[in-house]
Amino acid sequence: MKIAIISDIHNNLANLKKVLDYCGSNGIEKIICCGDLASLETLNFLNDNFGGEIFYAFGNMDNDFLRNHPFENETYKRTKIFRNFGEAKIGESRIAFTHFPEVARKLGATGKYDFVFYGHTHKPWEENVRDCKMLNPGNVAGEIYPATFAVWETENNKVELAKINQLIYE
Repeated sequence: MKIAIISDIHNNLANLKKVLDYCGSNGIEKIICCGDLASLETLNFLNDNFGGEIFYAFGNMDNDFLRNHPFENETYKRTKIFRNFGEAKIGESRIAFTHFPEVARKLGATGKYDFVFYGHTHKPWEENVRDCKMLNPGNVAGEIYPATFAVWETENNKVELAKINQLIYE
């Protein structure tokens, strides 16, 4: 299974559309969003333009309306919403995801997870904490660093960084 890991969209719908078009053309089945969509409009755009399951943890720039919205059972359309961090089992991998690097580091240090995904810094980054692979996919918005996201191939646990301005649709 292929999963897209995205973060820090900051309402950049043009770049998000490029990511979602890539997902549709390349068999991406799920999206993990590590925060900073920034508005309900962007959450709606994500749900309206991607047919798979979405996991989403809030970031610091998710406006008050989004943060305080009374989502029913913490779901919205196809999106499972997590206020601080989320966790799931995907295939044989135990994962966690959050927006904040310091929360990610604590999650990775618990030894409970194979992968922890996070955002916030806008800088793509990968490291290991104990036996946990920590990964920041960069930022979809293209702010501070070039616009990027990651694609995780769950069968072989291979993760690749995709540069949004160099996407090729198959």
